[in-house]
Amino acid sequence: MKNPLFTSTRVIVAIVITLFMFFPIYWMLITALKTSSELRMAVPSFWPEKLMWENFASAFKAIPFYRFTVNTVIQTVGIVFLQINIGVMAAYAFSKGTFPGRDALFVLVLAALIVPEQVVFVPIYVMLSKIGWINTYYALIIPHAASAYGIFLLRQMFRSINNDVIEAAKVDGASRLQVLYRILTPMAMPTVATLTVISFIHSWNAYFWPLVMTNSNKMRVLTVGISMMRDSIAGDEALNFHLLMSASILVILPIVIMFVFAQKYIVAAMANSTFK
Repeated sequence: MKNPLFTSTRVIVAIVITLFMFFPIYWMLITALKTSSELRMAVPSFWPEKLMWENFASAFKAIPFYRFTVNTVIQTVGIVFLQINIGVMAAYAFSKGTFPGRDALFVLVLAALIVPEQVVFVPIYVMLSKIGWINTYYALIIPHAASAYGIFLLRQMFRSINNDVIEAAKVDGASRLQVLYRILTPMAMPTVATLTVISFIHSWNAYFWPLVMTNSNKMRVLTVGISMMRDSIAGDEALNFHLLMSASILVILPIVIMFVFAQKYIVAAMANSTFK
């Protein structure tokens, strides 16, 4: 039987840690809703005197927010789609396929995990420049079409699936793609959903690569746009910091929504999965 004092202490500690972790988000939100005069107060307030919802509209107009959002969505959707599909096919080959050099090739895939993009961006930039892809969606998406981490996760999941399932499907006349997408992928749905969330967050928050590969507002993404806004108010932060926080709230909102819905989906998928 659990000790009530221990249970109560654990709950209190959990609540305190949760409040501590969410305080920066709370502070960002109330800062976004304050006026310029409140930002200049010697003693900061923990709640705005008046909720300035129009700050979000002002932040939307401060930079080409709509265009940057479209670019970010295209980049994110493209990367997530390619990483999931290429990851699923590569993981299937490395886990269930039999071909010469399979394990050696997988070691090369794992080696890609330790190479940061800052090391390889120069040769990739030169290559993309020669084929005319700089400042295009191709430059934002194609270099990140495959994820070594995603391939590793999916391979480990596929390896846990009994080969008898695949053989039974082949006996029923299923092709390799049907086996992959109609049998293995649904069985590995918790891992696929987790990888989707990781890929979405990483792509949505990408800053260095879009900054290097684009050179006009037509192709900029939201993270670069926030940086541009910050640079534009340099020296006047006290007057415009609420706009920067408003823009930041708008940028992180899709990530929060994605996480909430994906969390429910992952739990449901794990509950319905064969592998518990």
